[in-house]
Amino acid sequence: MGKLHEPLGDMQNCGLPAALEVMGERWSFMILRAAFNGLHHFEEFLGALGIARNILSNRLARLVEHGIMKREPLPDDRRKIEYRLTAKGLDLLPAMLALRQWGEKYGCGIPSNPILCDERDGLPIDNIGIHAHDGRRLGYMELEWRDAADVGKSQAEIEDDAVRPELSVLR
Repeated sequence: MGKLHEPLGDMQNCGLPAALEVMGERWSFMILRAAFNGLHHFEEFLGALGIARNILSNRLARLVEHGIMKREPLPDDRRKIEYRLTAKGLDLLPAMLALRQWGEKYGCGIPSNPILCDERDGLPIDNIGIHAHDGRRLGYMELEWRDAADVGKSQAEIEDDAVRPELSVLR
């Protein structure tokens, strides 16, 4: 993966620790899974997940606090509350699907049933993967870390900048 590596000690400028701080335990993912499957009420989550009431309450509050779900009173009975995914919560779907596909492949070893399909043609979704800017699927060996100043440059331009740094100012 090239010569440049992520600064592994820099936790402030990496999105992974921030994401794990919010989502880093099983029940948060299971609550999201239930929300993606149309559950909205505390009692629905409680019954479907078999989770302790206090843990569910804590995890829902945390997901709301971090803007992943929103808490809304029902218009016809303001004492009843619905939990709905926000845009930020919906953006977790690819990560959830990637983890699920990995678990099917290496954990339980069998595909899920029901199968998530494209609504248009009824065919299963493809495996979640890494794609280039032009849509090509990329493997691990086709990736490299680059300094932000070198993004979009050819390897020759990067090497020229290293040999003659004064030229990089002109570009």
